[in-house]
Amino acid sequence: MRRADVETEPERGRGQRIRPPSVPLKRYSRADTSRKAMMPSARLTIDPHFSIGPIRRKLFGGFVEHLGRHVYDGIYEPGHETADAEGFRTDVIDLVRELGVDTIRYPGGNFVSGFRWEDSVGPVAQRPRRLDLAWHSTETNEVGLHEFASWLDKVGSDLMMAVNLGTRGTLEAIDLLEYSNIAGGTALSERRIANGRIEPFNVRMWCLGNEMDGPWQLGHRSADDYGKIASQAAKGMRQLDPDVQLVVCGSSSAHMPTFGEWERVVLTHTYDDVDLISCHAYYEERGGDIGSFLASAVDMDGFIESVVATADHVKAVRGSSKQIDISFDEWNVWYLERYHGVDKIEGIDNWPIAPRLLEDVYSVVDAVVFGNLMISLLKHADRVASASLAQLVNVIAPIMTEPGGPAWRQTTFFPFSITSRLARGEALRVKLDAPTYETEAYGEVSLVDAVATHDAEAGRSAVFLVNRSTTEPVTLTIDVAALGEVAVVESHTISDDDVYAKNTLDDRERVSPKPNDTARIAGGELTITLPPVSWTAIALA
Repeated sequence: MRRADVETEPERGRGQRIRPPSVPLKRYSRADTSRKAMMPSARLTIDPHFSIGPIRRKLFGGFVEHLGRHVYDGIYEPGHETADAEGFRTDVIDLVRELGVDTIRYPGGNFVSGFRWEDSVGPVAQRPRRLDLAWHSTETNEVGLHEFASWLDKVGSDLMMAVNLGTRGTLEAIDLLEYSNIAGGTALSERRIANGRIEPFNVRMWCLGNEMDGPWQLGHRSADDYGKIASQAAKGMRQLDPDVQLVVCGSSSAHMPTFGEWERVVLTHTYDDVDLISCHAYYEERGGDIGSFLASAVDMDGFIESVVATADHVKAVRGSSKQIDISFDEWNVWYLERYHGVDKIEGIDNWPIAPRLLEDVYSVVDAVVFGNLMISLLKHADRVASASLAQLVNVIAPIMTEPGGPAWRQTTFFPFSITSRLARGEALRVKLDAPTYETEAYGEVSLVDAVATHDAEAGRSAVFLVNRSTTEPVTLTIDVAALGEVAVVESHTISDDDVYAKNTLDDRERVSPKPNDTARIAGGELTITLPPVSWTAIALA
């Protein structure tokens, strides 16, 4: 995650915008038959023969960074009434398990570019306090590698580790790998054992630095310089553990001035050494342009397809048979303007511990865009092998906590938890015929977006849908005949008369998904009404 305070940096995840007129948000009763007769309509065809690719569980990954109240007062609060013997909040553990997160990237983010991994192991009382330059805070190192690995065991997720290639290099990366993955008999593996972990951590997936294209990053390098050090680190790590999966840094935004050329140069250096290249993207509503915001997934689609094209270009130039896939290991809705205007910490003597940073409170429209981004990831399941929602608790997160108080689900919690649970088997390429509308940022886009999944072994399918209209419900007809005899076993819709409704400390259950009782199947067709500004999931069996 970037600090986002470099004046020359372009807006992340955004094309140039022209402030549009305000868009009216009006709701119509489903009982209004005259209105219903005028509803826009769309058609969708699902056929299990048209597979995009298998859905890899790492697509439903998360991200924990030592930033703000994510770790301290987030996952870890020893004095809380729900805290376990290690100080971890069990109410948060329960919510992370419900979220369905497979793999969690750690410990950053921008934080990793100043991180000394040795600070995070050994007796807690002897660990040094350090200044975190990325977020202008003090890191106590109370929670380190051993503690976090224990927390992962509790939530049922795997560790995706990032190494510091910003202010450190190849030797430190190899040392951390040895400490983590070698069973014993060496100085570093025996040090791990002495620190209380007999069995190796056995970390399989490693990020080679973070956002090294960004001038905000400690140790920022050119593509040529980064490609060289990433190749060296990767070769060294594979000499120690040939079976690790390695992720090289791609662009931190599709709108970086070096985008495309960065990927080409970095992969030219590292193509034989790595398995995946990263993408990062964040989206926010700007200037009242809700229409463009609702179409944010169009930008994500283009980002993924451009990186795939560049990777395949390098593959062709090299005459390689190897395929490089994508790790979309940072994505979310993030209101960067708030960071600039409210949260930013400054001052040589001002280094707080666990400050309230980036604590965005998400609305219904944020959840709809968020769900649409998940649709984009599924639509590219053939090349997106891993993805990490940034982040999990308090910091631009689906889960919020109050010190000494409750934990609750933000609106964005629901699209992730439902999609993670229902999207199994293979992602399917659907045929969609829908009306379009004009946006300032992306031109003409579809009013409806959709993807389907099919698990042949379990005999279950799912459809994930968004209606981007701010005023109109859409009547959708889905041809499900190719699935055989199916029935709707679950339907969930997120919508509200107030698209800016949120779940807050004072009203923690204001927004939640509701069954969509308009869903009907007859004659091999499923019909459903999608409310304006809505995300919907349907499970079929």
